[in-house]
Amino acid sequence: MSGKASRQSSPPKPQSVPQASSQSWLVGAVRRLGNAGVFLLTALGGMKFSLFHAGETMRQVYYIGVRSLVIIMMSGFFVGLVMTLQTYDTLSRFGAGDSVSTVLGLALFKELGPVLTAILFAGRAGTAVAAEIGLMRATEQIDALDLMGIDPIERIVQPRLLAGFIAVPILTLVFNFMALLGGVFFAIGMMGIDPLTFWGNMQNSIGLWEDFGTGMLKAMAFGFIASWLAVYFGWTAKPTSEGVAKATTHTVIATAISVLLLDFVLSALML
Repeated sequence: MSGKASRQSSPPKPQSVPQASSQSWLVGAVRRLGNAGVFLLTALGGMKFSLFHAGETMRQVYYIGVRSLVIIMMSGFFVGLVMTLQTYDTLSRFGAGDSVSTVLGLALFKELGPVLTAILFAGRAGTAVAAEIGLMRATEQIDALDLMGIDPIERIVQPRLLAGFIAVPILTLVFNFMALLGGVFFAIGMMGIDPLTFWGNMQNSIGLWEDFGTGMLKAMAFGFIASWLAVYFGWTAKPTSEGVAKATTHTVIATAISVLLLDFVLSALML
């Protein structure tokens, strides 16, 4: 006999499907949220108020607020124009074209104005703040401040955090005004709706606090969220060009999702 034993190859073991990917993503998101919360508490706990801080805050309000006026004004005008056009076309089918100002005002003051302004702010000013702080981290300017005995959070984070909280409600007012201007241009100028009817319906159906006031409360909350996330992602950006680019991208995505989620929660609570 040749003595060769028949070797039976064992069947291949089934590979385990990686199930930790979704769990690791969730754990990473929760950890990052916790880090952002600790960062916010640290920034708020170390806040100081002086003439220097007031001047630096106003400079940041100009940098992130005034320089965002162009995109806010243009976007607001065309949002109001398009919204009035679509609303008038829909209401006219039911013989209620004169109520276009009511729908425009309610949707604008309570939802569209604060939400769109915050998202536009994140795209224009939030990314600029994140990139600026990220470049400070990459060029070791933050470490230099720390070595000189200057608190970098007090010098860098605090003015930008307060500036966003101040700027977004003001930009929301500008957005609402331009959107109303666009609505007036279409409804009164093009469709020939009576001006007294247009403004009378809006005045009779929109409450100063119930509609306009709640919208401004949302704007302040969104401004705080947008500025917080911008300074956080800039502060934690890796000191490389790729890290700064990722910080700006994360700022826009996280702000948009947070604003929409918070808008739903606030709307449900205010109802």
